[in-house]
Amino acid sequence: MRADLTERVLRGLYSAALYILAPITLYHLIWRGFRQRAYFQRWNERYASYPAVTAATPLWLHAVSVGEVNAAAPLVTRLLQDHPGLRLVVTTITPTGSERVQALWGDAVVHVYLPYDLPGAVARFLDHFRPALALIVETELWPNLLFACRDRGIPTHILNARLSARSLRGYRVLGPLIRRALRGVHLVAAQSDEDGKRFIRLGADPGRVVVTGNLKFDTLPVDNTDFVREFRHHRGSGPTWIAASTHEDEEAAVLAAHHAVSQAHPDALLVWAPRHPERFRAVAQRAAEAGFAVATRSEQGWPRNDARGRIQVFVVDTLGELTRFYACAQVAFVGGSLQPVGGHNLLEPAATGTAILSGPQLHNFVDIARRLREAEAMRIVEDAPALASALLELFADADARERMAANAQQLLQAGRGALERTVALIEPGLPRRG
Repeated sequence: MRADLTERVLRGLYSAALYILAPITLYHLIWRGFRQRAYFQRWNERYASYPAVTAATPLWLHAVSVGEVNAAAPLVTRLLQDHPGLRLVVTTITPTGSERVQALWGDAVVHVYLPYDLPGAVARFLDHFRPALALIVETELWPNLLFACRDRGIPTHILNARLSARSLRGYRVLGPLIRRALRGVHLVAAQSDEDGKRFIRLGADPGRVVVTGNLKFDTLPVDNTDFVREFRHHRGSGPTWIAASTHEDEEAAVLAAHHAVSQAHPDALLVWAPRHPERFRAVAQRAAEAGFAVATRSEQGWPRNDARGRIQVFVVDTLGELTRFYACAQVAFVGGSLQPVGGHNLLEPAATGTAILSGPQLHNFVDIARRLREAEAMRIVEDAPALASALLELFADADARERMAANAQQLLQAGRGALERTVALIEPGLPRRG
């Protein structure tokens, strides 16, 4: 009885704070909308207001943004293949995640934004879709959402679960509440032993935590041969590197590194794919102001050399093409790692046979980064001069690039199996037709 009262008090305080802060969510959407127009759209979904009643959607999967959608892609594709006619709703929080869902599965799934963690919005969302099973990808621990699933008898699985030491400290601000919410989760399928231990420390039932590995190892390979051939036809010869998923505070380092590379290799090309769409135009402008000849994917299509001279920076200002452009480069620098963001997906360039460079800030990918470094499939650079030095070394040593790529391929192959283990765990709970 006392435990129930404590939970009600904690939930009440948490929900009251959210309702007090609710007006800020509107300002947040407006502020983000000025930077990315898609945030001005579909506000009704953010508050779980839907235009019409829909048929029950037995399976619900939540993936916050592009990275989580890509991680879930092998699983969703497998479920759609194995269970024809299964109604599946996929939620995201970001517009880029939404676009990725549409690009991967189109009308084969229903997509809406996940509502804010307000009790009323969560209840409307669950009442509208009436899922029989909830699958949450990686690390999205919203207390009201988890409690509502528990109270409605909806089994909740956290798949490909990861929890960094930093995230563990952050969640402990709501420690007693998160602990109770996690106790209602049916399964935590962790990426690694360390992730599993952190979930247990946060409050997950040890008997419900299983290490399944990382689904990203099971991402289906894509044949980029034709795309790479077209790219090289327009690009011509010369060293090519890609700066991928970079953040604003890393842009100066990327430009400084490319200046150094260009002094040694005047025909060098930087393919630049910023992490956030609102930085697309700004990055192209910064590169032009730094004295580089710039082209963009949306306007020029390819890095074509013309009467103005050789293109030196090619900005990828489109979504869903990063993997294909990784395959066009000899060396990839993966951003979010020179500033304390925690890094981004290192397995995408590994899968394309591209030598990998990263900054040291990798707390979101500790296990993968460690395995890549131990396999000598990735190098760490501390700053812009180190990035430039590593690029120059690798451009001068094709054998070293090939060894890194081969080591990464072996690591990817050895890491496969998470998909089969995950499917085996959730298959018994999948809703049956008829």
